[in-house]
Amino acid sequence: MKIQAIETFYVAVPLTKPFKTALRTVTTAFSVVVKVTSDEGKVGYGEAPPTHVITGESLESIQYAINEIISPQLIGLSLLEKEIIFQKLHKALVRNTSAKAAVDMAIFDLLGQYAELPLYQYLGGYRNSLTTDFTVSVNEPAEMAEDAERYVREGFQILKVKVGIGTIQEDIERIEAIRRRVGKDIKIRLDANQGWNAKEAVRAIGTMEDTGLNIEFVEQPVPAEDLEGLKYVTERTATPIMADESVFSIYDAKRVLEMRAADLINIKLMKSGGIYQALKINTLAEANDITCMVGSMIETKIGITAAAHLAASQPNILFYDFDAPLMLAEDIVTGGIIYQASTMTFSKSYGLGIASVKIGEGQK
Repeated sequence: MKIQAIETFYVAVPLTKPFKTALRTVTTAFSVVVKVTSDEGKVGYGEAPPTHVITGESLESIQYAINEIISPQLIGLSLLEKEIIFQKLHKALVRNTSAKAAVDMAIFDLLGQYAELPLYQYLGGYRNSLTTDFTVSVNEPAEMAEDAERYVREGFQILKVKVGIGTIQEDIERIEAIRRRVGKDIKIRLDANQGWNAKEAVRAIGTMEDTGLNIEFVEQPVPAEDLEGLKYVTERTATPIMADESVFSIYDAKRVLEMRAADLINIKLMKSGGIYQALKINTLAEANDITCMVGSMIETKIGITAAAHLAASQPNILFYDFDAPLMLAEDIVTGGIIYQASTMTFSKSYGLGIASVKIGEGQK
């Protein structure tokens, strides 16, 4: 039960439509796939997308971190000593959270396989299905309303709407157009991706409250480092406010919770460094009566499957943002999470349940 080899490969999958936020526009999902093999021939999978504007990582930096720094410290270690593995992984280098997350989820995949349990059961087994939202990219109001209506027809009852580009009035017009098109029963949550300042956020959210747009919550309305601004918005709006880019580590979460700067926290494996640290953030949030969402970057089904197993295992994780694989022109993964419109279920296979990954040319 020892780690025998850790390999990395590049993958690139086009999106069916450009994904636009206040931070970036994505047309192709690039990622580093990690394959961890045990001395008994079992294989665990992980992945790390290069999200420059959030984690600061590139394809090259992710591969270097894994191949040259992390792998030499983990190869030869026994999976029976998982605490040693995760301590070494997270102390191997600072930041580089996506690189760590890819290795982390591959290790957890192996742990589930050795335990002969699907990973969500190994981690806690709280629920066996999830309902994801679908994200509406930021565009002109008419295009966003058309996209939103299409997603509802396809079976999605929760929409995550990107805002934060242009003026506050333009953002309000975007939400008004979507609400008119989809009706009052569809849940709408907003993600400004740090696109507003504190006073703009209060004005925008207050206007939406006054006009009855019925927003479920607003994600990261202000810049990540502006915790005082985040607190300002949280205290001056009735709509729940969620911290996303403001929370990478358990120490970030501790500051947000101590300040009561947000009502909710969005945990992402690529920010936290993987499942091991994400569980700590969720436990801390739960101890402070703060519920969590688990979200994702633009990832393939590898990373989303790992995140979904985490989310299903914990009662304090109530919101799910796992639509990224549905935006891709091709599914390169055999096995993993199963989609039926917005409903996600798990196979009975052990670990992540990933049988194989279609990998093109890559570099070890």
